[in-house]
This record gives sequence, structure tokens and C-alpha cells, in this order.
Amino acid sequence: MKSKIAVMQPYFFPYIGYFQLLNSVDKFVLLDDVNYIKKGWINRNFILLNSKPCLFTIPLVKSSQNKLINETEISPESKLRRKFLRTIETGYAKAPFFNEVYEMLSLIIGSKENSLTKLIRLSLEQIKVYLGLKTSIIESSAIYSNSHLKGEHRITDICRKENSSVYINLPGGTELYSKSNFLKEGIDLYFIKSDAIRYRQFANEFIPSLSMIDVMMFNSREKIHEFLNSYELV
Repeated sequence: MKSKIAVMQPYFFPYIGYFQLLNSVDKFVLLDDVNYIKKGWINRNFILLNSKPCLFTIPLVKSSQNKLINETEISPESKLRRKFLRTIETGYAKAPFFNEVYEMLSLIIGSKENSLTKLIRLSLEQIKVYLGLKTSIIESSAIYSNSHLKGEHRITDICRKENSSVYINLPGGTELYSKSNFLKEGIDLYFIKSDAIRYRQFANEFIPSLSMIDVMMFNSREKIHEFLNSYELV
């Protein structure tokens, strides 16, 4: 069986498509030795609050696009983490799976970890355990020593080092990567095309593409597994 790999920047509680990608591969590489992007999705996303999407942001210490993601630290102020947990409680206290999901989120957000990369890694690992996923996760900074490479060259180098012949990416990668270029390296390139995912959010009109927090609050593990497999590779 061909080994499958994905490479993505670390995102904090991203949308379900990110987890479809993670679940579709054998190894998931967190590309953390690249520059932090302000106003991207690395440390923020949307949750549901009072029937509307609410943007949450994890505060950082002197964030800069001149710093690498793995050099970026989270604000150590515990009151900011408690505020985030209170916001989650306000938005989801009456959600069907609130108790078990909130317990997991409390462990993650209440962690003493101040490294942005390490906290995101912790969140992914905890959600993996909660959902029973098997994919292994590794930071690019920990193993590959190839940050001097750019674009496709870096991805194909990671594939070669992992002896992976299948690379899977989210739809945004169609503008970045060429199937023919990957084939020249002996690698099959695929993109995830997600099916429409809908579920009940209280009695409200459905708001799509929120954080994975929202998905877990309203759906059983079994239902989430259905969502994780609701895509095709193109």
C-alpha cells in the first residue's frame, strides 16, 4: 500500500476540511518553520455565539511576519485563556456534546504550553484521541532540515524523506502544485474535494465552515467520522 502524506501549516482549531485532510493520510506534517502570517488562520477561527459566527483569536507575544511559526509564543496571561473558555461555554453550554468536548478543550487551553506550534500540536493530538484517529503528526522543524527549499521542491523533498508516493492537499493547493511536476518525482498528487457538510446548530439557520469546536459540540463521534470521510480525491 502506498504511503500517504500531507503538509500543512499548523492551525488552531481549524475547520473540518483540515481534519478530513489529516484523516486521509498516514503522516501529517505541521509546516512550522515558515513565517507566521498575520490575520491568517494560524491562531484564529470562528465559533458560534448568539446564533452568529464569532471570531476568536489566541493572543500572541510580539507576533511578527518576520518570525517563524515555531518561534512565536502565546500570551502567558491565564485570564485570556479563561476568557476564551468562558466564551465557548456561553456559546455552547446547551449543545448536546458540550460536557465531553468542553473537558477536552479545557485541558488544551489550560495547558502551560506557550509555544504556538506546541499548543496547536497538543490540540490536534487531543482531538485525534477524542475521535480515535490514527494519523501520526510531526513538525517539519523537528526532522527534515529543508527550510531552505521553497514550494513544490520542499514538499517533494519531504515526500522522498518519508518514502511517501502519495501527497494529498486541500483545494487551495491547486494554485500552488502541479500534478505533472509531482509525477516526475514519482509522487501522485491529489486534492480533497469535500462534500457539503450540514448539521443541526440549535434551532438556527446552519452556518458552515466554523471551527472544529462547533462540529464536535453538535455531533457524535460516529457522525463526525461520517463527515471526515465525506469527500473525494481529485
